[in-house]
Amino acid sequence: MQKFHKRTWAEIHLDRLERNFNTLKSVLGDKTQPVAVVKANAYGHGDEAVAPFLEKIGVKWFAVSNISEALRLRTIGIKGEILVLGYGFPEDVANAVSNNIILTVTGIEHAQTLSKKIPAEKKLRIHIKIDTGMGRIGVLCSSIQACANEIEKICKIDNLSAEGIFTHLSAADSSEKSDIAYTSCQIERFLAVENELESKGIRLLHRHYLNSAGSVYHSGDKSTLSRLGIMLYGLYPNHSLELPCPLEPVMDFKTTITQVKIIKAGDFVSYGRTYIAEKDTQIASMAVGYADGYSRLLSSIGEVLINGKRAKIAGRVCMDQTMLDVTGITVKSGDTVTLFGSSEDDLITADDLADLYGTIGYEIICGISKRVPRVIFYNGEIINVLNYLNFKA
Repeated sequence: MQKFHKRTWAEIHLDRLERNFNTLKSVLGDKTQPVAVVKANAYGHGDEAVAPFLEKIGVKWFAVSNISEALRLRTIGIKGEILVLGYGFPEDVANAVSNNIILTVTGIEHAQTLSKKIPAEKKLRIHIKIDTGMGRIGVLCSSIQACANEIEKICKIDNLSAEGIFTHLSAADSSEKSDIAYTSCQIERFLAVENELESKGIRLLHRHYLNSAGSVYHSGDKSTLSRLGIMLYGLYPNHSLELPCPLEPVMDFKTTITQVKIIKAGDFVSYGRTYIAEKDTQIASMAVGYADGYSRLLSSIGEVLINGKRAKIAGRVCMDQTMLDVTGITVKSGDTVTLFGSSEDDLITADDLADLYGTIGYEIICGISKRVPRVIFYNGEIINVLNYLNFKA
């Protein structure tokens, strides 16, 4: 077993990732290829472990936010297709061409700017983004005809290889009738643009509008690709809306008890004296804080799992340490604490933490800092440890 420093760590379970991928692939069916979204360090899970594993089990498409993330994938050995979902900057062109990376184009002026940066006798592979109602980057789709005309002009630029069009659904994770109708309208607009392009003799290799939520809550057989993000990692696009398929959180977040003490009634705990003991209280300190990605917003409301019991945070979360009320729990220095994940018969998810202070599970897992090592498991065995600070246990 590989060693790692048991201060605070994230456990990444690749067997769960594999099961999630197979589940989602079966939901998509044969007409839609899965795209593994591995931006933001694979949503905090460690791209150098996650991406090669996904390619090994059959993933042929990857999506990232920017050229730096794309180049990193090539550096760690990814051979499959890589699509940069964010705006393609002119200075990205040379690297994209030489590394076979697909850039996103957001309009005719953008396309013309990128075209001027392409090396002689080379072509830049692109997908064209359509704004069907997200209000973000993309060719505006207020008029089907005007949108198709602009895309036609982009496709006629000689040194651009236009291979696909795509859009992003803004409310696919909602069960509200108005949001469902809006999502359907976005899809209809997108497909109408595609039909208009076909009438002009333009048929691109790929058209895609499915994100994680769209893949399970909406019809997607006309989308050649599905961009699987949060659900690949076992979290909900919307925690309040049940998933139609079983998924497992890939990441568990853990830390260590450093000291246990008894404080007297009337004693204070942590900054600001926001916590006062109403009686003699057993307090445990743990080696995690907001600099690790354990939010200060959990102060006095968050719970953890320790030795089969739940314990509540006492006072404010500090930068590097957090205190717990462990009265009635058998606990000692060196014990492992589960911040989110499963422990014995109980479970706290990243989505649960997000609900406590009004954010989403995405932010929780993406916010785990790089001073936290990622310990990579497969079928219960440690197969790798990613130490971003190069600390040797």
